Amino acid sequence: MLERLSRLLCVKSIVTLVMTAVFAVLALAGKVTEQQFMTVFTVVIAFYFGTQSQKSGGDS
Repeated sequence: MLERLSRLLCVKSIVTLVMTAVFAVLALAGKVTEQQFMTVFTVVIAFYFGTQSQKSGGDS
């Protein structure tokens, strides 16, 4: 459990979570369009999960 928490707090995870929150707030405030939000969100999430998947695949 402690190891999972430490992995969650790595810089990459923090950046991913902060960017997701910021763009969600901007979308709700009407500052960005739905298309812009989806584009940025997709790139961020794909990068995050892509690097997590590479880590898992490289360790075995």
